[in-house]
Amino acid sequence: MISVFELFKIGIGPSSSHTVGPMVAANRFLADLGDQVTQVDEITIELYGSLSSTGKGHATDTAILLGLLGHEPRSIDTTATDAYLQPIYQEQKLTLGGRHEVFFDGDQHLLWDDQPLPQHPNGMRLTAKLSDGSMLSRTYFSIGGGFIKDSDELESNKNHDEKQAFVYDFNSAEQLSELCQKHGLSIAELMLENEKSLRSESEIKDYLNEVWDTMQACVTQGCKVDGILPGGLNVKRRAKALYEQLSKEYGYSGNGSLLAMDWVNLYALAVNEENAAGGKVVTAPTNGAAGIIPAVLHYYRGFIPSFNYQGVSEFLLVAGAVGALIKQNASISGAEVGCQGEVGSACAMAAAGLAHVLGGSVAQCLNAAEIGLEHNLGLTCDPIAGLVQVPCIERNAMASVKAINAARLALRGDGSHHVSLDKAIATMKATGMDMMDKYKETAKGGLAVHVTDAASNRIQISNIGSGFSQC
Repeated sequence: MISVFELFKIGIGPSSSHTVGPMVAANRFLADLGDQVTQVDEITIELYGSLSSTGKGHATDTAILLGLLGHEPRSIDTTATDAYLQPIYQEQKLTLGGRHEVFFDGDQHLLWDDQPLPQHPNGMRLTAKLSDGSMLSRTYFSIGGGFIKDSDELESNKNHDEKQAFVYDFNSAEQLSELCQKHGLSIAELMLENEKSLRSESEIKDYLNEVWDTMQACVTQGCKVDGILPGGLNVKRRAKALYEQLSKEYGYSGNGSLLAMDWVNLYALAVNEENAAGGKVVTAPTNGAAGIIPAVLHYYRGFIPSFNYQGVSEFLLVAGAVGALIKQNASISGAEVGCQGEVGSACAMAAAGLAHVLGGSVAQCLNAAEIGLEHNLGLTCDPIAGLVQVPCIERNAMASVKAINAARLALRGDGSHHVSLDKAIATMKATGMDMMDKYKETAKGGLAVHVTDAASNRIQISNIGSGFSQC
């Protein structure tokens, strides 16, 4: 089973697999170098498959460089990335871990290869040439949601940091349901007991509060900023104008009583515009789908009278259970299974969380998750110009509303359903395997090639100081 601490990572935009994961990989490479970092004469970065095809739009190159500088996704000051990158791009100086300076020329030391490595579509290789002539090389794979594995871990299907056994371990929704029934626990209660096997209850509470605070801050910031999103597509930010409109209409119900939907759209747009601009977000479970859970949580806060902060924590725990099931049994990576693995997973997670805080049973929560996932099956990942903007931003808004509807529909039933969550997850995996690679985060199919102003699937490096930090 996967901890909610891993599923909900606080990081930076625009992509968990293409930005957060590569930065984490660079951090691990620094750790592997250890004291040898002062002996490095040259660093080479090789990007393969989807990391190459959409790497510019997803800021993969600059994420790795920032990681090699020693910055981490959770703590980096996203307002200062231009300053961090300036010595690299303007002076060709890369200071590894803040300790040792090496010459770095992007044309010479940063290599792009759209052909994927055989193990996974998101591959990267970091190589250090040491002063004694020896080489240290590591190959990493970004498997979605900010998770990375090296070649051995991918082969063995093990994570870098092995966790102790959970109290109530489960590998399927059926097992989860049986455990809840046997022990008289809700999904949230069971997940809390599992998390307590890893850390104290106060640590769990504090982190979930931090996740919620980060989500709220992201919405707030997204509602303050207008202008054009960076990257070259000239996509206009809409959240601020929409917020100003809706603020004037607050409490008005003459619009078919659907004003809440407009607010949910706003919440999702605000988060994903911040993500597209390289702001601080929570991978939930990925950056490409980062707006859905915050939007549904804000709906819970703003439109459900029974809202309370305990409910937020329980929402995240239930959502985490569903996300863990999907990641364990299928994928949350757009490069592996398309956007059904990102937006579809987030929709299912949010639907289950909302159903729980609205009083749903275990069966109703799992039914809500199944509805949310089932009706995103086959969704392609086709970002125009490799940017997490079109169709990604609006897609989050649509899935947020869908998650709310899935929860409401499930709560009108008794939890029984013809298609189980386990079968929906298995179907999503199979569908992803059948999907052509051009529809899996390569910007080589779908909207990415059928929109007239999408001239290239690779965005050129922006000038430092232009307002696009690429992270």
